[in-house]
Amino acid sequence: MTDAIKIDIWSDIACPWCYIGKRNLEKGLAEAATDEDAPIVEVTFHSFELSPDTPVDFDGDEVDFLAGRKGMPRERVTEMLENVTGVAANAGLEYRFDLLQHTNTVKAHELLHFAKSQGLQREMTERLMSAYFTEGRHVGRVDDLVDLAAEAGLDADAAREALESSRHLADVRADQAQAQAYGIQGVPFFVIDGKYGVSGAQPPEAFAQITRQVWAEKQDA
Repeated sequence: MTDAIKIDIWSDIACPWCYIGKRNLEKGLAEAATDEDAPIVEVTFHSFELSPDTPVDFDGDEVDFLAGRKGMPRERVTEMLENVTGVAANAGLEYRFDLLQHTNTVKAHELLHFAKSQGLQREMTERLMSAYFTEGRHVGRVDDLVDLAAEAGLDADAAREALESSRHLADVRADQAQAQAYGIQGVPFFVIDGKYGVSGAQPPEAFAQITRQVWAEKQDA
């Protein structure tokens, strides 16, 4: 029995390309899953904060945030957001930057580690990204995160305790330290079976191809 391919993904809840990359990976894995000798894959998400200095309650919209952070004209930022909205639509995602509530994501990452301990990390990641990019939900405050945790199938009281105690903050920091050790400077970043690094929201067929390649290598080994 060949061991599963391990795909480790460094991403941030507030990264629009990370959600697109996640969806493209899922499509690529679904394609490879139709093979006669379908690869067995385990996916794990790891924490990466793009803007750790962001306040929990940011006063302004996404254009305000990016224009202020990158020093770009608002018109250029608006064009960028329109472009990523189009790419997201091609991936089957309806981004709503007009509703988006920019926030600090460290607590969301702590929640993802709690969800991992409960076997629901995949569901929690999808719930958080959907809430943030398509529904205009707040993903930085404990109360809002507890609601989303319950919607993803987690026990609300246990999720609240994990967040209020910061029990998983060390796990978040460990992920960030590993990203630094790997030299990861941007996300999404995919590490395939500890051997191959894939940067950015690649198309589904690219993920299908590398998954098949690594599976064949494991079979040969």
